[in-house]
Formats: sequence, C-alpha cells, structure tokens
Amino acid sequence: MGNEYTGRYFDEFKRNAIALVDPSGETVTAIVRKLGIGPESLRGWYRQAKDDRGEELKRLRRQNAEQARTIAVLRKPQSPSCPCRTTAAGQAH
Repeated sequence: MGNEYTGRYFDEFKRNAIALVDPSGETVTAIVRKLGIGPESLRGWYRQAKDDRGEELKRLRRQNAEQARTIAVLRKPQSPSCPCRTTAAGQAH
C-alpha cells in the first residue's frame, strides 16, 4: 500500500514554509512546530528548493555565456569584401 500522505501539502504552503527558514533566524524545529509539520518534510522541501535554484542558476549562466558569444561574433568587424557592407550614403559596395 502506498503512502496516503504523499502530496498532502500545496506548493504555495511549501514555498511559504521554506521562505521562513532563512530570514526568520528561527530553528527548523521552531518553524515546524508553528506550522504543524514534520521537520524532515521541511528539510526535504528546503533541500529540493535549494537544488532547483542551483540548477536554474547553472541554466542561466549557460544562457548568459551563449549570448555573450553571440554578441562577440556580431561585434566583429565585417570584412571589406562583404557584399552586405554599405557606404555612408546607404548604398551597397
């Protein structure tokens, strides 16, 4: 038989509980007593949120590096023989 309590808390409740951990300065034990949840639940949610933030940060850093490479390529001067170059008057060479 499966665990009947799986998925018992809403995501919003979990996010709010996790948000109390760092800034409040309270211990996890004090927070779980106030919320009426088990300490391992909050610790697990906190670990998962931390891992998710780490993965998101890695993804954003990869995206940033890719965009920086693209910008560097676009900033390189074009060769004088490039047919797409235009003169000051806007006419193609």
